[in-house]
Amino acid sequence: MKRIGITGPTGAGKTTALNVLTELGAHIIDADQVYHDLLAHSTPMGDALTARFGSAILDETGQVDRKALGSVVFADPTALADLNAITHRFIIEEIDRQAAQAETDGRSAVAIDAIALIESGVGETCDAVVGILAPREIRIRRIMAREGIPEDYARKRVEAQQGDGFFRAHCTHILENQGTAEEFGRKALALFQTLIP
Repeated sequence: MKRIGITGPTGAGKTTALNVLTELGAHIIDADQVYHDLLAHSTPMGDALTARFGSAILDETGQVDRKALGSVVFADPTALADLNAITHRFIIEEIDRQAAQAETDGRSAVAIDAIALIESGVGETCDAVVGILAPREIRIRRIMAREGIPEDYARKRVEAQQGDGFFRAHCTHILENQGTAEEFGRKALALFQTLIP
């Protein structure tokens, strides 16, 4: 079974690429969703986070409060690095579990959608890492339309992410998304058909 990593900045067109992979029979694993599910349900990860950051990150029910955790880590690069070190280990374990289940189910491929695919080490577990890129101004317009946010906020979101050079340096394949969704879908299909036997 092929393991394909999908990454790239927000607004570049990862959803379109993932839809093509779904049509080809791949099982999609959304790393962001895995993280949120683990925060809500994984006692071992919750315990590890509490051991590092203290009980102030818990809500009244004893669950990790994402906002409280965020307020601790985003102002402190060391705390953010510690958060990533703790959570990436659990996320990788869950991705491996889901991938094994997909293989048991007879899937020909699993696609792992993760904005921090490379930084987390998940990319190293993939047969191919595909970076989805699109021009900055197009991405800004897409984010504004999709999320109903003002232009200045969309620009800040885009500027906070890795630049195209990072993805070009670390991905095995690059898909450029500059035309219509249909054109990009055809381009994605052509690439994925070469990656999935």
